[in-house]
This record gives sequence, structure tokens and C-alpha cells, in this order.
Amino acid sequence: MHPDLDALLPFCTPDEHFYAIGWSGPAPSTWQVDMESVIVKKIWDAPASVADTLPDVVRLGAADVEQVLALAALTRPGPFSTRTIELGEYIGCFDDNGRLVAMAGERMAAGTLREISGVCTHPDAQGKGYAKRLVTRLVAQQMQRGEVPVLHVMQGNASARRIYERMGFRLHSEPVVRVISRR
Repeated sequence: MHPDLDALLPFCTPDEHFYAIGWSGPAPSTWQVDMESVIVKKIWDAPASVADTLPDVVRLGAADVEQVLALAALTRPGPFSTRTIELGEYIGCFDDNGRLVAMAGERMAAGTLREISGVCTHPDAQGKGYAKRLVTRLVAQQMQRGEVPVLHVMQGNASARRIYERMGFRLHSEPVVRVISRR
């Protein structure tokens, strides 16, 4: 497969990164490969999830973008940009000081498949179950809508892979992924 990357040129800036799955070979002269790795694709394969109904999980919106971007920059949950939270519902947890400490959301959809994305927890708040609560809530919502939850995790992130497997996600595939940008 050789995607027509040059067709993207009018729509992106040199500092934007794109994830390309299933593509190999040399990059066109107008593009560069910034990273190549293996991504683990997981699909929900468990009974319906029971949604967490605790009140401290909130929907994230435009007023939260600065904190969302800061948390994403710190934890690097995958591709994340200024308008990513517009792609679906993003939810989060704040600490007593009003600092966003965890988030997760929805990104792409293909048929009935709906991606859970941007799952991350601030290092100061890890181990408290925030990510599991957020993902559980999103899974329940997606299943109520007749969608099948899917997610992606980098192959080297063994702890996240184990957590997702215990929750009910199973391995779908492990393709090569490239992170590319304009030259």
C-alpha cells in the first residue's frame, strides 16, 4: 500500500504528525518518517460494561483544552492536537485544585467500531483507577449506542496492554505504524 501523502499537503502544517498504519517503503520527498513501531489493536470482547456513575467524572470541552493539551504533552497517549476533543466525547477527572489528572475519549469511528482514545493519567495520580473508570464509562456508553469499542496501544506499553486485557479487550492485530510529518 502506498498512500497518496501529497494529497494531504494543503491540509497540514510541517509540525503536524500523522499515524500511518500498514504502509512501508520510502516516504515521498515531501514527507519524513519520524518514528516506526508496532501498534497493538484491541477490540472489546466481554459482556456489557457497567458504567461508573460517580459524579467527579466530567465532560471535557473548549474551556479545558489548555489542560487537556498539557496532560497529553506530559503523558503522550498518542496523536493529540488542539481540536482532538471535538472528534467525540472526552471525559476527565480533576483533583481538588482543579487540575486535570486523567482523561479518555472517543476519536475515529468506522461502521459500528468506535475508538477509545487519549487515555492518560498524570504521573502524580497513577494507580488510583482513574483510567479504568474513564474507559469503563466510555465502553458502557458505546455499547448502549450499539457500537463496538476498540483501542490502540503501543506494543512496548505492557502495563496498559495488561490493564485493557483484564478489562475485556482482546488482541485484534499488531501492525506496523509510522509517525510521519511534512518536511
